[in-house]
Amino acid sequence: MSTSEQAQVRTRMFARALGPFFTIVPTTVAIRGSYMRTLFTEFKANPMWPWLFGAILLISGLVIIAFHQYWRSPAAIIVSVVGWFLAIRGVLLLTVPQAYDAAGNAVYDSGATALIWVVFLCLASAGLYLTYVGWKPQRGTPTGVPPHHTGS
Repeated sequence: MSTSEQAQVRTRMFARALGPFFTIVPTTVAIRGSYMRTLFTEFKANPMWPWLFGAILLISGLVIIAFHQYWRSPAAIIVSVVGWFLAIRGVLLLTVPQAYDAAGNAVYDSGATALIWVVFLCLASAGLYLTYVGWKPQRGTPTGVPPHHTGS
């Protein structure tokens, strides 16, 4: 299997995991929008939460960055951007959680619900696209995933 084929398979595998996640979570946040203010208040009330989620976001982003060095298709670009976004957000939560709190307060205090809906609609759309790319059958293989070459 060529390097390009391996990169495409990795993109599909990341798309299979990230697609449903980025479809379900933003849709749930949009539906339960009023509850999100309560969650945000609880999140910033305890310094353990930014630390824990900063570490989780950082390692998640670093895993994507480490295993997905491919930027040659729309799905690959989305996967790579998500990796960098998660890593940067994780570092910010670990190092300057008060900036994250200030940004959240600014969004909630300004009443920018339309902006939030647009962002979540974009995330859910990207999630649907990644789900499609990750799970659509590929030509020539029954499962859509090329067989692994074992070297024998």
